Amino acid sequence: MSAPRTDSSQDSQTVTEVVAAAARAAAALVPAATALVAGTPVSDPDTVPLPPDAASAVTAGLSGEVSGDVVLVVSADVVEALKNSPVGKMDVAAALRPALEAAAATLGRVRIASEREEEPVAALDGLRDKGMFVAVPLLSGGEHQATFALQVTLPATRTQRGSLDLLRHVAMEVTVEIGRTRMTVQELLSLHPGEVVELDRAASAPADLLVNGTLIARGEVVVVDEDFGLRISEIVTDAAAAELGRATT
Repeated sequence: MSAPRTDSSQDSQTVTEVVAAAARAAAALVPAATALVAGTPVSDPDTVPLPPDAASAVTAGLSGEVSGDVVLVVSADVVEALKNSPVGKMDVAAALRPALEAAAATLGRVRIASEREEEPVAALDGLRDKGMFVAVPLLSGGEHQATFALQVTLPATRTQRGSLDLLRHVAMEVTVEIGRTRMTVQELLSLHPGEVVELDRAASAPADLLVNGTLIARGEVVVVDEDFGLRISEIVTDAAAAELGRATT
């Protein structure tokens, strides 16, 4: 029987799958003579595949739902094609930005920034210094034309705290309501001392406890040292009140 995978190995596989998808998106937009396809991902920093004639690399930072850094190494053939394009000499970093943006789009709402051209080995060493990264060779007709590498920090899984727990030390207005009614302006203006206003609740019905206007509990009005109070008889069963009920038990 094989041993269960650890969280670390699961994270490693997740990162590899993420990088492979990003590499496929980038491959479609690298300006090569023929279409590039993604090869087998490599996670060992010491065996990162580079084009035999690696000439330049473009690095950029990632920010948004996922953070990290990306490097795209291209061969001399790609660099030469950019220098001699039909529209004139093209800046390598600017020409490869669409490929980097396509890769970032596979990660969610992620932006690339500060793309710059670097020497290939130095660019990959920069990724190695920041932690685990995965590299994917990009091939054309079996020839290694480019290498896509991504160092990504997956968002941490956090235990979500209840909304009331976040506000536990915030002072809020608490109101006890024994009933309501509707009156016209004329009826309000005709009120006088001694008149009784009838409410929409029976005398035996419980009063409502509201927090900032939201119903939280119901109970019985009592007198405590000549002040009114409310003896709680029911916590209403919405999510917020359930949190309050757990906190008071």
